[in-house]
Amino acid sequence: MKVDLTALQHARVLVVGDVMLDRYWHGSTSRISPEAPVPVVRVEGADDRPGGAANVALNIAALGAQVALAGVVGDDEHAALLKEQLDTANVSTHFQVSPGIPTITKLRVMSRNQQLLRLDFEQSLAGVETDELLAQVDAALFEADVMILSDYGKGTLNQVERLIEMAKAQGKRVLIDPKGVDFAKYRGASLITPNLAEFEAVAGVCDSDESLEQRGEALRAELALDALLITRSEKGMTLIREHHAALHLPTRAQEVFDVTGAGDTVIALLGLALASQSSLPDAMMLANLGAGLVVAKPGTATLTLEELSRAQYGDKPAEFGVTEVTALVAAVRAAQRRGERVVMTNGCFDILHAGHVTYLEQARRLGDRLVVAVNDDASIRRLKGEKRPINPLARRMQVLAGLGAVDWVVPFDEDTPASLIEAVLPDILVKGGDYRVEEIAGSDAVLENGGDVKVLGFEEGVSTSGMIQTILEREA
Repeated sequence: MKVDLTALQHARVLVVGDVMLDRYWHGSTSRISPEAPVPVVRVEGADDRPGGAANVALNIAALGAQVALAGVVGDDEHAALLKEQLDTANVSTHFQVSPGIPTITKLRVMSRNQQLLRLDFEQSLAGVETDELLAQVDAALFEADVMILSDYGKGTLNQVERLIEMAKAQGKRVLIDPKGVDFAKYRGASLITPNLAEFEAVAGVCDSDESLEQRGEALRAELALDALLITRSEKGMTLIREHHAALHLPTRAQEVFDVTGAGDTVIALLGLALASQSSLPDAMMLANLGAGLVVAKPGTATLTLEELSRAQYGDKPAEFGVTEVTALVAAVRAAQRRGERVVMTNGCFDILHAGHVTYLEQARRLGDRLVVAVNDDASIRRLKGEKRPINPLARRMQVLAGLGAVDWVVPFDEDTPASLIEAVLPDILVKGGDYRVEEIAGSDAVLENGGDVKVLGFEEGVSTSGMIQTILEREA
C-alpha cells in the first residue's frame, strides 16, 4: 500500500544529533593560480543551509510535520544563523549552547556545479558534558511520536545509550542513522540505517544478497533491534526484520546529481511515515522514493509533498497503459519486486459510467497498482448478444487507460479471464457484484499463490444496460 501523504502532516518527530551549518561559495573559474597549481575561483555568491541533524529536521518540516531539533552548538554567529533559518522553517530548536567550541561548519567551494574544495570548521564534542541536552530531550520526547538520532560522529550523541533508554521508557520508537564501527552502543534501538559500506565495516563484506541477509539478521539479533535497513546506493535498500523474509527494493533514482544529504532524507521519511502509523515496509518504500528524488538535486536538499505525491501517484511511466500479456506479466513482477501490491479486476466496460469509475477507484485503493482485464468484442457478443458491444475494444481500452486509478489495461478473448489471472497472479483479485469468492474466475490461483480475493459492491442505479435502455426510450 502507498503511504497516506496527508497523514505525514500530523506526525510529531524529535531529531537529536550533530547539528551543523552547510555553507556553499559559488563562482566561476577560468585560470590556474600563479602561486600553485590550483584553480582560481571568483566567488560570486554564497548559500547557507542547515546540515547534519538540522537537515533531517528541515526535511521533516518541509513536509508540514511538527518537528523539534536538539543538538550542541557554539556561542557564535553560525549558531545564530542556524537558529534563524530553522525558526523560519518552523523547526522548534532545543540547543545546548557550549561557549568555547565552534558550531560545526562545512564550507564547500563550488564552480560549474562541481565541488572543488571542502573546508571543515569543527572541534570534537566527544568530551563535552551533554546532561543539559539530555534534559531538554527528555522533556521534548513527551510531544513526539518518534525520535530520530542523527549521528555524524562529531560527539553530540556521546550518551546515545541513555537517549535510547529514555525513548524506550516513554514507549517511543528510536531510529538511528549510525556512524563508525561501534554499533554496540545502538543496542535496543528500534531501527538503524547504515549504508552498505558502514554495514560491511561492522558485519563483514557481503558478496551476495544471501550473505547480506545472513549477516544482517545476525547483527540485528546481536543488537536486539526491531529492524535493520541497509541503504545500498544504486542497488536500493534492504530491510531485515525478525520472522520476516528480507525485503529488497531497487533504487528509484533516475538521475544522480549529488548524494549529499540523501541519508538525511531516508531517515526523515522513515520517521515521518512510522510516526503517522505506516507499516515499516511502506515507510521503507517512501524513504526509497524520496532518496531517488533528492539525489537529483544539488547539495543538501529537501522535498515537498507535491514532489512525493507526483512520484507516488502521478504521471505514469511509458510501460503503463494498454498492454499485452507478456509485457504485463513482466511489469507486474517488477512492481511486486519493488514491494508494490498489484490489484486486478475485469469486465466489459462497454459504456464507461460513474459506477465503473467509483468501483475502479475503490479497487485501486486496495493496493498500489491496478490491472483491468477487458473482454474483447467476440467474448462480449457471446455474453451480451449480437448488438453488443456498443464501443469496440480499442476505444474501451483507451478510455480505461486514461483513468487515474488504472495502471494497465489488457484484453482477453475467452469467456472468463481465469487463464490470464493465472499468468498475472496479482496480489489482490477484485470482482464487483454479489459473488462468493469461490465463484470468481481465477480466485483459486490467486489464493494458492498467497494472494487475496475481494468482492466490491456496484453503485446502485447505474448500469450499462440501463443507460442503453434509457437512450432507446428517449429516441423512440
